[in-house]
Amino acid sequence: MFTGIIEATGSVHELRPTPAGVRLVVQCREWDHRAGRGDSIAVNGCCLTAVADVGKLGRMAFDAVPETLSKTTLGSLRVGDRVNLEHAATASTLLGGHIVQGHVDGVGSVAAIKADGQWRVRVKPPRELLRYMTPKGSVSLDGVSLTLAAVGSSWIEVALIPTTLEKTTLASWRVGTRINIEADVMAKTIVTHLERMGEGRRR
Repeated sequence: MFTGIIEATGSVHELRPTPAGVRLVVQCREWDHRAGRGDSIAVNGCCLTAVADVGKLGRMAFDAVPETLSKTTLGSLRVGDRVNLEHAATASTLLGGHIVQGHVDGVGSVAAIKADGQWRVRVKPPRELLRYMTPKGSVSLDGVSLTLAAVGSSWIEVALIPTTLEKTTLASWRVGTRINIEADVMAKTIVTHLERMGEGRRR
C-alpha cells in the first residue's frame, strides 16, 4: 500500500529484456530511502518488487512482467525517462494523500493543459473508469495522489500546485502524454458493490 505522496524522482538507467519480461533499473542516488531485496516500490504508480538491495551507486532493479508492461506505461519507458518513486507505507506512515494500492486500473492521456495562473490538467481516462470518478474525490495519476477538481462525461480534471510540479514528473506532461491511472479503492469498492446489488435485484 502507498499514499500517493511522491518521495523522490529517479531516472531510467537500464531496460534489459529477460525471460520474465524486462529488467528495469532506476537511478535514485539522491533518495535517502535504501530499498532492500523484496521491498515494494511504486514506480509511476505501479507497485514493483526490488530484486536486489540498493548499492552504492543508488540504483534499484525491478522485473516488470508482460502483464505489467502491457497494462501500464512502463512498457513505453526509455532510458533517461524520469519516474515518480514512493516506498510502501507502514502502520505509522502519515497518510498525507489517500490509500493507493499500486495496481494501475488503466492508461489515460493528457487532453489539455492550462498553465496561466494555475495549472489545470484535463485527462481522458478509459471510459470504464469514469464511474469511479467524483468531484473532490481522489485519484492517482502516475502515482501522485490528486483531488478531482472537475469530472466530465469523458474526462477528469486536476489542479496542480507548485510543490507537486517541483517534486514530481508532472511538470513534464504535454498534451498526448500517456499516464497511469488508479481509481480510489473506496470508490471502486462501493460502485462494484452497488452494481452487484442491482444485478441481484433484477434476477
